[in-house]
Amino acid sequence: MTIRLYDTSARQIRDFTPLTPGCVSIYLCGATVQAAPHIGHIRSGLNFDIMRRWFEHRGYDVTFVRNVTDIDDKIINKSAEQGRPWWSVGYENEVAFNTAYDALGCLRPTCEPRATGHIPEMIEMMRGLIERGHAYAADGNVYFDVRSFPDYL
Repeated sequence: MTIRLYDTSARQIRDFTPLTPGCVSIYLCGATVQAAPHIGHIRSGLNFDIMRRWFEHRGYDVTFVRNVTDIDDKIINKSAEQGRPWWSVGYENEVAFNTAYDALGCLRPTCEPRATGHIPEMIEMMRGLIERGHAYAADGNVYFDVRSFPDYL
């Protein structure tokens, strides 16, 4: 039985062909841990857990990466309101997310990088996008310039 998935880029259902035979890599943009999770947050994790298990059931070696955005304006603002360090607010909510995933029996990711562990790489990526005309800075933020990508809809 062939695994078929919807390819958002091609806008069609296609047969799944791994880049590396026998291996699947899944990246899920995980939680921004500004508050405790709600069902919408956990639904995404559950969907990807099912996909991971299906690939494993089909015999693939799966690497599942789910990042954690452990710093953003909302986390910083909450930390100021509560008189706590930003990392304390983020960590408390990260634990709440993992508790919810565990309660549903979701498998832990193979790797779970935190945004704060990759700030220099993010800055370099944004700098490169700006230099190539694909992003612009405004009011202390960096935005992707959708006009620089003709197929963007």
